[in-house]
Amino acid sequence: MATKTTEKDFESSIEAHLVANGFIRRKPEQYDRATCLDRDQLFQFIEKTQPETWKKLKQQHGEQVKERFLSRLVKEIEARGALDVLRKGITDLGCKFDFAYFQPESTLNPDHEKLYQGNIFSVMRQVHYSTKNENSIDVMLFLNGLPIITAELKNPLRHQTVEHAIKQYKFDRDPKEPLLSFGRCLAHFAVDPEMIFMVSELKGGGTQFLPFNKGCNKGAGNPLNATGYKTAYLWEEVWQKDSLLEIIQHFLQVVDVEDDKGKPTGRKKQIFPRYHQIDAVRRLVADAKVTGDGKNYLIQHSAGSGKSNSIAWLTHRLASLHSKKDERVFDSVIVITDRRILDRQIQKTIRSFSQVIGVVTCIENQKSKELAKALEQGKDIIITTLQTFPFVAEKLTKLSGKRFAVVIDEAHSSQSGETNKALKEVLTAKTLEAAEKAEGGESSSEEDEINKAVEAAMKVRGRLKNVSFFAFTATPKAKTLELFGTPQPDGTFVPFSLYSMRQAIEENFILDVLKNYTTLKIFFALIKKVQDDPQYERNKGTFLLRSYADIHPHAIAKKVEVMVEHFHGQVRDRIGKKAKAMIVTRSRLHAVRYKQAVDKFLKDKKYPYKALVAFSGEVLDPDTGMKFTESGMNGFPESQTAETFKGKEFRFLIVAEKFQTGFDQPLLHTMYVDKVLTGLNAVQTLSRLNRICPPEKEDTFILDFTNDADDIQKAFQPYYESTTLTEKTDPNKLYDLKRMLEDYHVFNKADVDAFAKIYFSEKGKQEQLHAILNPIVDNFKAKTPDKQAAFRSHLKDFVRLYAFLAQVIRFADAELEKFYQLTRHIRLPLSSDKLPIELMQNINMDSYRIQTTSTGTIKLLAEDGELKPIGDLGTAKPKERDFAPLSELIQYINENFGTEFTTKDKVQGFADDMQRRLDKNEVLKEKLDPFVNPSVETRKLAFDSAFGETMEDMIDSNFDLYKKFKEDPNFAAMFQAYMFQKFIYTKPNG
Repeated sequence: MATKTTEKDFESSIEAHLVANGFIRRKPEQYDRATCLDRDQLFQFIEKTQPETWKKLKQQHGEQVKERFLSRLVKEIEARGALDVLRKGITDLGCKFDFAYFQPESTLNPDHEKLYQGNIFSVMRQVHYSTKNENSIDVMLFLNGLPIITAELKNPLRHQTVEHAIKQYKFDRDPKEPLLSFGRCLAHFAVDPEMIFMVSELKGGGTQFLPFNKGCNKGAGNPLNATGYKTAYLWEEVWQKDSLLEIIQHFLQVVDVEDDKGKPTGRKKQIFPRYHQIDAVRRLVADAKVTGDGKNYLIQHSAGSGKSNSIAWLTHRLASLHSKKDERVFDSVIVITDRRILDRQIQKTIRSFSQVIGVVTCIENQKSKELAKALEQGKDIIITTLQTFPFVAEKLTKLSGKRFAVVIDEAHSSQSGETNKALKEVLTAKTLEAAEKAEGGESSSEEDEINKAVEAAMKVRGRLKNVSFFAFTATPKAKTLELFGTPQPDGTFVPFSLYSMRQAIEENFILDVLKNYTTLKIFFALIKKVQDDPQYERNKGTFLLRSYADIHPHAIAKKVEVMVEHFHGQVRDRIGKKAKAMIVTRSRLHAVRYKQAVDKFLKDKKYPYKALVAFSGEVLDPDTGMKFTESGMNGFPESQTAETFKGKEFRFLIVAEKFQTGFDQPLLHTMYVDKVLTGLNAVQTLSRLNRICPPEKEDTFILDFTNDADDIQKAFQPYYESTTLTEKTDPNKLYDLKRMLEDYHVFNKADVDAFAKIYFSEKGKQEQLHAILNPIVDNFKAKTPDKQAAFRSHLKDFVRLYAFLAQVIRFADAELEKFYQLTRHIRLPLSSDKLPIELMQNINMDSYRIQTTSTGTIKLLAEDGELKPIGDLGTAKPKERDFAPLSELIQYINENFGTEFTTKDKVQGFADDMQRRLDKNEVLKEKLDPFVNPSVETRKLAFDSAFGETMEDMIDSNFDLYKKFKEDPNFAAMFQAYMFQKFIYTKPNG
């Protein structure tokens, strides 16, 4: 007899497993189409768990009690949704009824446990759900008579896959049917033996199903199952009774839908967790329940994978977590983010997920007193920014015995050094004073007292037994893996939970930003405009020449033309004509000039787009002497930039550092890159494009003026699958650096001891520390420039490495701690080895061209990425100082960045340069005003005079063209006429 391969046999195996694990098999005719309920199961549950309340209601309703109760229940479900009814129940004539009982956090209440066991789960197959037709759903799951899950099953052996199930839901299942309307069921699953997709709301053809797969070999799909179907985890794990009740109680959420500007639309959406989110939160909670406090966890989940929701779910679970002894595991859960934009997103998400009023406390604006108070009072959930922690380091003195869970978003951002030390001092169970006393009794000498204080400080900085860190990041650094990763027997460090970039891309949950990547190369030529030939240091000179070309007005104008015209021709109609672009610049001054150039180009071309700029602080333009701020250029406070960019008219966002991480805008389609991007910074910046915006957003595009495709591939590869740290950092590197610093004889052991004696004494004064540090700085100044550079490098390496390692291991060397405290307080004077900025005044742009060098997909390899620990820190030997004349530097630049320029290239550059000069001529502008000089001939004469003067001014920097004008009258006349027309139609009052 042949093996059965029909869809019904697939259904039967699922049903059989559920029934074997506590579900009741129900017949499809027992489903009531009018009320969308299994009435018999509902009343069986009510009468079993709430007999007295039901008896009371019967006395009021009489013989009509069931029909009236059903009518009341259906109205409540339609108004509030099944989730709210399952969680909060309903009231009928003063009688309060529950429709689900959730597992208690502790076992101290046996009556609650009995009610929990009273829940009734059932399964139906081939359910005819409609009063209008005979359409049926393959499988339905019920909780106490209320439908909670529907599923359409397909079998590839019969040439039907999960895609057919999705299509069936989208086009053959009317979302207006009561059972399929929003909020009536908790989720709808499309399932075949290999893949699973899920959605919480049906919207006809616009329904967007999400993958619900485990992942296979760090990619999409599911792993092999030696005993059955690849997707068996759905009914063997996720659909089990305890699991479904936990999902209903702790995961499922209904939240408000906001428009593009963040304002409520009045609509709701239901969030059902994806598999990687359920799995991560459950495993983290289970481990913390057993381990207790004092352990670190790293969660490497791809950008765009729903990290904010995962953090919210984990936070609430940890806040109510009890150990097997029925003791609360954590007194408070603290959520930290150092990105203010995402911080507001995290706050909103966690607040919306909170089912208990007042459980969430948010501390903003570095209000350290409020944070200290919240910690002392043991608030359940405290949300704050990393910047707040240093302000409370000295304020908390009475937290003995408290235990904390710290949930960190984007763990790599600032989790090292003294900032994290301050965080840990806030959370430590003992103050420095208490730790010193705990060492026992009076010390035999003052030196012993100092050493004990030093050791206490080391304990504060080391790993804390009363704090567990849960660190979320998509792109862990080596330091992050060593601090929070799980150590393996072979010495490597790996994430506790992984949802890889590869899996997210293959599941179409995020977009592959490397799929459409075009690199451009800039070609330019410079010329010397001074008679003499001054010498400059070769490295610094070539750097400045390259910088001159990058920020030259002609260069920015040409790149802006390429960017805006590309957007207008190729991007503007993407994502339902709502596509936006980001321009990534290399400095704040670049951002200022790009904003000016983009605004001018948009105005000249009369394009209906607007641009915003984002940078921090105030920027001085050295060419004009004007100062610029983000708020001044945009016309509103910088806190409103992200929200304003959601507006339909704002299509360009020009950034310098800001918004390159933690910025979630699904309408971003294209990125124009004019900045060197390497490593983690490249991944984070380019990943701003990867958010999906279904159904219109199908792809992304990157136009890169600076980086090579190979360099971008190398940056992304370590984070494509799992990221592993190959080994931990060798602590002995600290002793090597300590010896190197001592060999310079800038300070000695007596200085170290004297500094420690004052620093670790309550009676020590700041001026006493300066009295020790000042001679050290003088000794440094007396060294040769080469030795100064080497000492500065070694000092920086030692302080950075010690601050990091002290978080990973606990040193028993008090001398090393004293050495660290001295070295980290040494403030060396700034290097006097400045860049020769005056070089920029001696050169001019001769030619400029942009040319495509590569286009297509940058492919990543299907393999784990490896990061190396902090390696050898080098000898810090200064590079040889090599000087060269300016003419030689220009020749080198032109040979490396130049090409065979045409006359067109040079003429265009000359024309742009002349127009900029004429634009600054206020007298000419007045003479060309038609209200001042109505006569065209008069205006032409005024322009010709100014043109001749400007031409003479440009002779040094453009001699070849000047010569051509003098030798070719026809060319000169055409060019002069062209410039007249160009100028009068583009000048501000023309």
